[in-house]
Amino acid sequence: MPPLAYFVRHGQTNWNAEGRLQGQADTELNRLGRRQAERNGRRLSELIASPADFDFVASPMLRTRETMELARAAMGLDPVAYRMDPRLVELNFGEWQGLTFAELERRAPGAERERAFDKWDFCPPGPQAESYQMLLERVRPFFEELAAPTVCVTHGGVIRTLFRLVENTPKAVAASLDIPQDRVLKLQDGRLRWL
Repeated sequence: MPPLAYFVRHGQTNWNAEGRLQGQADTELNRLGRRQAERNGRRLSELIASPADFDFVASPMLRTRETMELARAAMGLDPVAYRMDPRLVELNFGEWQGLTFAELERRAPGAERERAFDKWDFCPPGPQAESYQMLLERVRPFFEELAAPTVCVTHGGVIRTLFRLVENTPKAVAASLDIPQDRVLKLQDGRLRWL
């Protein structure tokens, strides 16, 4: 059984607000995203009595690092005393990265419908692009190696794979889960719960 862990999605970026496929583009938080990160930090401080007992780890992308540092500051902790794990970076959208679905549809009519047919296993075009299943295989070792209570700041796609790994959420459901940026996800006793 994995240890107690809290997962936080990075706060909002302008690309999130515009509906752009962000993937591994290194975007920064916007004003709302910074407020979400601080709020999640305050919530974590209510949940965690002894932060020194926890491992703090983030995706190395700018938006997740900003979120972690703002959350840790809101907890009264050294903002930069955490580690990064490259396995936690977001799904790579390949040639679609940076596009809205409207822009994508103009470039490649029918592409969104094709993806929706099997969203979990669909891989966009491009040599580095990933499906959710490929992302799951990349992040699985990170989840399996959790050995101490952990606070993890990562991305929506990574959290979707966590639902598949922990609760065996059906592929079609996991691929379309809404992953909020202003809530904390608790993993305890093999169950996931939004707080």
